[in-house]
Amino acid sequence: MELVKFKELENKIKNLISEHSLLKKKNQELEELLKNKGLELEEANIKIKGLTEERNSIRTKVDSLLDLLQDINVQK
Repeated sequence: MELVKFKELENKIKNLISEHSLLKKKNQELEELLKNKGLELEEANIKIKGLTEERNSIRTKVDSLLDLLQDINVQK
């Protein structure tokens, strides 16, 4: 009877160790995925910053051209 209980305990411990290994592997995969997503987010933020700067530059140029056009007297 004692041997059966030890076998059950041994099986439970083996199952726990196996489950722990699987969870540890899954955790590492998720950490890597999170790291990759963080890098993607950083790249996207850099691109957005560049596009915003470009938009502001274009807006400034358009505004200066519109100011020049206002100075022109149109003869009818």
